[in-house]
Amino acid sequence: MLSQPDPLFDAAPDGVFDLHGMRVAEAVPAVRGFIALWRARHPGALLHVITGKGRGSRGRPALRPAIGRLLREELRGDVREWARDVDDGGFVIRIR
Repeated sequence: MLSQPDPLFDAAPDGVFDLHGMRVAEAVPAVRGFIALWRARHPGALLHVITGKGRGSRGRPALRPAIGRLLREELRGDVREWARDVDDGGFVIRIR
């Protein structure tokens, strides 16, 4: 049985933003700006935001949960759909 194509995972992203090395306080506004810029210039674009898996964090991962909250809450009006990426080190996002 063939599986249905998944538009979030079967296409190359239009833009990629790697947050490695950023703290939550830097990354959250940076992702806001990244999504706002792409939404203004290329509505409907597919974006990949790389957070990493949190292995370099002291204690529990902080960046990935913070970006997930941002997508679920504040940016939900700017984002059509999103999911964790295949290796769970970021997010694939389709903007409105």
